[in-house]
Formats: sequence, C-alpha cells, structure tokens
Amino acid sequence: MIDDNNGSSTYYAPIEYIAVASDEGRSLRDILRKRIGISRRLMVKLKTSDEGLSVNGQKVWPNHPISEGDVIRLRMETEISETILPQPIDLDIVFEDDHLLVLNKPAGIIVHPTTGHYLNTLANGVTHYWQERGERIRFRPVHRLDENTSGLVIIAKHPLAQQQLSAQMMEGTVVKEYRTFVYGRPPESEGEINAPIGRQTEDPHRRVVREDGAPSQTFYKVSASYLDQASAIDIRLGTGRTHQIRVHMTSIGCPIIGDGYYSEDKWTNSDLAARLSGSIQRQALHAFRLGFDHPVTGEAMILEAALPEDMLKLESELRMIER
Repeated sequence: MIDDNNGSSTYYAPIEYIAVASDEGRSLRDILRKRIGISRRLMVKLKTSDEGLSVNGQKVWPNHPISEGDVIRLRMETEISETILPQPIDLDIVFEDDHLLVLNKPAGIIVHPTTGHYLNTLANGVTHYWQERGERIRFRPVHRLDENTSGLVIIAKHPLAQQQLSAQMMEGTVVKEYRTFVYGRPPESEGEINAPIGRQTEDPHRRVVREDGAPSQTFYKVSASYLDQASAIDIRLGTGRTHQIRVHMTSIGCPIIGDGYYSEDKWTNSDLAARLSGSIQRQALHAFRLGFDHPVTGEAMILEAALPEDMLKLESELRMIER
C-alpha cells in the first residue's frame, strides 16, 4: 500500500501501462477499456480519485490523447471490509502478490460470513492477516467452495483484479480441477456430464438434475478403481453451479464418499461406508489445481494444493480393499 503526501489516504500499488505505436492518437479512456479492460464503474472511481489517473506523472481526464511511449498510471484508493470482524485463523497461503491472494482452504470453514455466522470464516482470517500487516484491503473472493470442500480459493486484492478474474470465470477460461473419491465406478473411464441443475422443489437448499435447470457441464476421468466398489476421479468444471460436482456424480450413480446430503441409501448403509467412516467426516472433494491468467501481468498461472490428510487417509483405506 502507498500513502499520499498528507498520509490521509492510501492507495494500492500503482499499475502502469506504456503506450505502443498502435495507441497513438487514441484517448486514454479507449486505452483503459480496450488495453487494460477497465470497467465503466472503475473508470468513474479512478476519474474522481485525486491521483487515480495520470499520464507521464500528470493528472489527466479520460479524454486525454495518448502518444507512443506515454506512461499511463492507475492508482486505486484502498477499501476495507467494515462488516468483517478480524479474527486470527491459520492460513495456508499458496500465492500472494500486490494483486491477489490464493489460499488452500481447509474443510469445515466457509469463505464469507453469512447471517448468524459472523466468525470463523476465511474472510475473518484474511482480514486479520492483512490488518496485522498494516494493509487496508477489502475481502473480494473471486469464487467460493462449499464449507466441507477443501482446496484453492482466489481472493482479489483490488477492484481491477476482481474485475479481470471474474471476467475469466464468466468466459470459462479459468481451469478448475478437483480430486474426489466416489462410491462405485462411472460407466466410462473418461467422460462428460451435461445435465442441467436446479433447486429441488421440496428442499430449496438441495440441487438436483432437472430439465428446467441451468446448463451444467462436468468432465471426469477415473484415475484409480478399487474393485469397482469405489473410484478416485479427477474432475474439471465446464460450468460452476452450486454443488455441481456432488449433484453430477450422484446423477451417474457414483455419490461422493462422505457426502451425506447427496448420497444414496445403498451406499450410505453399505459395509464399505461403515469401513470408511473413520477415514473422513465430510465429502471427499478437494480443489487441487487452478489455472488462470494473472489479472494485471497476463502471466499464465498454474497453482496446486496437495490432498489434505483426511483424503490421503481415505485413499490409503481404499487401497486396502484390493488386498
């Protein structure tokens, strides 16, 4: 973070762009939108900020003409999450720079506070972490994981990073890969599930495959099979619906081990379920890999998080089936 000369306000680290030959004669507004991807909303914030926009060190307006070699600088004012209470929580940081933070979320913790659940969330821990470092940053999760799903979560540190990463999510260019362990074995060793997902009429919190649901796409590949009683599966998401993997795996007769909400009686009451009950106390689902373009530098990023202990224990127990 950067203080201004009076120390009265703070700014995120400046973002710079050097104009190239094809930018000659274009307006600053045009460059910001088409080269950097600034939204109209963020443009307004930058324009009204004292030092939001400058060219070669001079404050300018969005209609300012640009010449080759001009140094365009953006300085976004910091914001804080006033409604999120700081709370010390152990964080497994996989990557961090001035623009984003990527965490390996443990199972049993939700990402953001909800009604009646104001503490013990990822947001509380991250807010405390930044506060301890003297940083004024608003908590901006780009996506979320279910409470009992572990793995990688991206948090943007400023509006531009959030805007760029959210756009990648919407365009489907972010690679999201999961490892899960399921009962049974899918009909094919590798396949695609295209089945619309919507709310269940009787229980609006529960999702089901239904004709009038939202289009949903899941790609899977069986990486190991345990005498056809269970399988280890790698999954890549084509869309990101609520509970998508859990619903889709159940829809093909392979509910996730440990997932009591979307399981089936024939598996829940099976001898195998009883045998595995001591290995894992939640759905065996872990977001182990994320691939995306850095929201500011454009660098291709691939980040990974190893399987947590409970899933390693489950995997070890499943391997015993074959002996």
